[in-house]
Amino acid sequence: MRRRRHNRPKPKVQLKERLRVNEQILVPEVMVIDLNGENRGVMSVADAIKLAQEQEADLVEVSPLAKPPVCKVTDYGKLQYKQAKQEQQAKAKQKKIDIKGIRIGFRTDKHDLFFKKSQAEKFMAKGNKVRIEIVLRGREKAMLDKARQNLQEFLKSITIPYRFEEEIKKGPKGFTALIVPE
Repeated sequence: MRRRRHNRPKPKVQLKERLRVNEQILVPEVMVIDLNGENRGVMSVADAIKLAQEQEADLVEVSPLAKPPVCKVTDYGKLQYKQAKQEQQAKAKQKKIDIKGIRIGFRTDKHDLFFKKSQAEKFMAKGNKVRIEIVLRGREKAMLDKARQNLQEFLKSITIPYRFEEEIKKGPKGFTALIVPE
């Protein structure tokens, strides 16, 4: 008997939209902007390509959806380089916020709680969110009110001002809270 495999859809690879250059431009007429940034008006693609070759550059379609499409006389390699640099700078400016996790137990000692409190403060000083989790095992699950109280005391001990993104809530293994620095 043949084993049946699950048919999972393959992740779609997003292709970068490439600009059309020179002979790849398929429309009959285009609006042309030359190397100096001056508008040369509407002309046929053949004339525009000839103009670009006279200026030792490429004709690049920058706005294909316009009526007529807008083409620019420029060096295609330099244009690609500029776009890559802009994307790289935009990516660098994005601030990535991580969620750091701190796990305490029902019977965690005072010194360990102090260490975990300093870890939480260090994470929050860097601007990260902190998920604090109190893990309950076995018979500890019968004392939910004491566990919630321990978590609240731990949260009160944190000196950096914070706000709750998720209030204290019961989960399958205990209680969790997500805090964010103000």
